[in-house]
Amino acid sequence: MCGRYTFVTPAPSAEQRFGAQPKGAPVPTTYNAAPSQALPIITNAAPGQIQLVRWGLVPGWSKDPTTGPKPINARAETLAEKPSFRQLLARKRCLVLADSFYEWQATERGKIPHRILLKEEQPFAFAGLWDEWLDRGTGELHPTFTIITTEPNELMARLHNRMPVILPSREAELAWLSDDSKPADHQQLLVPYDARLMREYAVTTRVNSPANNDAEVLAAA
Repeated sequence: MCGRYTFVTPAPSAEQRFGAQPKGAPVPTTYNAAPSQALPIITNAAPGQIQLVRWGLVPGWSKDPTTGPKPINARAETLAEKPSFRQLLARKRCLVLADSFYEWQATERGKIPHRILLKEEQPFAFAGLWDEWLDRGTGELHPTFTIITTEPNELMARLHNRMPVILPSREAELAWLSDDSKPADHQQLLVPYDARLMREYAVTTRVNSPANNDAEVLAAA
C-alpha cells in the first residue's frame, strides 16, 4: 500500500517539471503527507493546474462523506472489476505529485519505516483516481483522490507486498491524463517502476506520526 509520502520539491521546480501552475496559493512543502490532508494533484480535467485535494476517495454518489470507507489506495489489478473504480479509470484520472514515499517493513523488532525515492532524487507522479461529491447543503463540490498500487518490484518486495504506481516518464504522465486513450491503454501504464532506478533507506519512527512534518523525518535511522 501507500499511506505516507513526501513532496518537498520547490514550487518553481514543480511547476516546470509538471507543466502546470498552482490553483491559488503555492504548493506547500510536506515531509509526511498523510490521508485526509489536502495534497497536490493534477487532474485530467485540468491538466495545466496543480490543485490541493483531500487524500481519501469519497465517491461522487456519496450523500454523507462522514460515513463509509474513504480508500487511500486502489489496486491496479482489480480496477476494472469494481464499478466505481472502473468509471473513474475511464473518466477521472490524476497525477499525485511526490518525490518519495514511506513503507513499513515488518521485522522481529517491529515495523521499521523506510523512505523510498528515485536514485536521482527527482520528483515524480503516482497514478491516481479522483472524484468529487456534492455537498447538498452548500452546493459545493469537494474533490478527493486515491493512489493506485500494484505488485512490488525487486526493491519493494523486501519491504512490502504492494507499491504505488509511479509513472515512468513525462510521456506516461501525459498518456495517463489523456482522454483520447482507451481504459485498456491506461491500464497498461499501471505496472511496477524499474527497481534499478530507485533506492531506499530506513528512517526513524518520527515518521509514524503525521504531526511530525519537518525535514527531520527524512533523516536516516
